[in-house]
Amino acid sequence: MITLDVIHLLEKKGKTKYWLYKQMGMSYQNFTRMIRNETKSIRFENIETLCLLLECTPNELFRITDD
Repeated sequence: MITLDVIHLLEKKGKTKYWLYKQMGMSYQNFTRMIRNETKSIRFENIETLCLLLECTPNELFRITDD
């Protein structure tokens, strides 16, 4: 299973989920679903924005688990 590893990256950068939410410009409901890995898809636009804000690559943004 592929999951979004945003919380770990936020901690590394010393940023909060609220900071990221405000920067993303998404609805709070969609943002929360995305962060909690409760969504089936993520738009490329959102992946790009996350990478730019967190100064990471898509490889760092996602994690593969055995679930």
